[in-house]
Amino acid sequence: MLGVSAVTGVACLVGAPKVGTAAAASCPDVEVTFARGTAEAPGVGGVGQRFIDALRSQVGGRSLEVYAVNYPAGEDWPPSASEGAADANAHVQSMVATCPNTKLVLGGYSQGAMVIDLITIARASVAGFTAATLSAEEAEHVAAVAVFGNPTDRYLGGPISEISPWYGAKAIDLCADGDPICTPGALALPTHDEMVSAPHLSYEQSPMPEQAATFVAGKL
Repeated sequence: MLGVSAVTGVACLVGAPKVGTAAAASCPDVEVTFARGTAEAPGVGGVGQRFIDALRSQVGGRSLEVYAVNYPAGEDWPPSASEGAADANAHVQSMVATCPNTKLVLGGYSQGAMVIDLITIARASVAGFTAATLSAEEAEHVAAVAVFGNPTDRYLGGPISEISPWYGAKAIDLCADGDPICTPGALALPTHDEMVSAPHLSYEQSPMPEQAATFVAGKL
């Protein structure tokens, strides 16, 4: 899936969305495309909302819109995440074409982070996951990437910030201490117990959304 044989992860949490349109009448200065975690209600999810609220407070007078990736976020991860990647890819391509000066931010939590992996660091479709990789030219429009509980460290040996030549310098890839989804482990899909483990469910109430927002604001 991600340039090496891999499988990827998931999550659970609840949050309220704050969603912008794919093609606004006027282009925003900044737009966040965020993919929620498994079983969250449609929108950006709890972690995403905390991150976006924190980022909004740090962008000054610049306009900021939000696009919530439209995908099932179901527990059958390969088709669910692949559907999310297709939607996120199409949205980013639309923004690049219609709002080329908008600074794009990509983000996701757990399965949502996997969606972002599929459009950024994916180099092949594998194990049922369908890559929808953005082109190098499209990647240039992405100002920053912020992911939480991302399984790349588990399956590829490192976070986006370390393993991606296109996105590494502009990515923050946060993993809570003890989160089995994003720490090195077995090359298998996460178990239910891992998905609902306290560390994996800790992001929304942790300082990490604000930490990610500060990092992203510095890239805008």
